Amino acid sequence: MIEMTVSGLAIDDRTQTPVVILREREGQRMLPIWIGPSEASAIAMELTGRKFQRPLTHDLLKTVIDGLGAKVPKVAIVDLREKTYFAKVYLERDDEVLAIDARPSDCIALALRTKSPIFVREELLRADDSAEEANYEQSMEELQRQLEEMDPDEFGKLWS
Repeated sequence: MIEMTVSGLAIDDRTQTPVVILREREGQRMLPIWIGPSEASAIAMELTGRKFQRPLTHDLLKTVIDGLGAKVPKVAIVDLREKTYFAKVYLERDDEVLAIDARPSDCIALALRTKSPIFVREELLRADDSAEEANYEQSMEELQRQLEEMDPDEFGKLWS
């Protein structure tokens, strides 16, 4: 498993869909994951430090986990099937660890709130054939360019 950080959010120009970009903590590889607008908003809120007066779903989940005396030692993106990523939230209490199936976007939003590390299986960072690798590299370069050109003051407006 490779530890990742949230590099940022972007909008895919072709589909107008939000994309969360994970970057390898100790490297340069990135993993874009297309997500829904509400999940993008939840991630953006935490990245920018904005809070609502009342808890949102991921805030509520963190409160429940804390109330149960549990912690989130990690979240992990563990599989890719039919162009859909699968992830797990790991909950730990006493000597028990549970792995709970979840969407990657929910795992990321929760990990940001609980200050938990985000991991990705090594195999998901590798392109299997040269055509996929070329498309991946081109997409990554385009997303990186968009992120670098994005005005941080305008970023929050995308999901406000």
